[in-house]
Amino acid sequence: MGTWQLQEAKARFSEVIKRAAKEGPQRITVRGQPAAVVVSEDEFKRLGRRRPRFIDLMRRSPLVGVNLDLEREQTPARKIDLE
Repeated sequence: MGTWQLQEAKARFSEVIKRAAKEGPQRITVRGQPAAVVVSEDEFKRLGRRRPRFIDLMRRSPLVGVNLDLEREQTPARKIDLE
């Protein structure tokens, strides 16, 4: 991720935009502290895309309706010789 001081980013705004599209997000700092990030339109759309909820993924699983044996085995644990 490229990092730009605010003054430099303002003076070279076109380059900041081009690098965001070509190289990825560009961080803008104010007095050395992160203040903003410039991202490409494609990255912005990807980040804003709604992700499905976990429960919805489970409901669409190809295993829906399959009866699984989920009972634990009741046999005692085996003894291990630690010598």
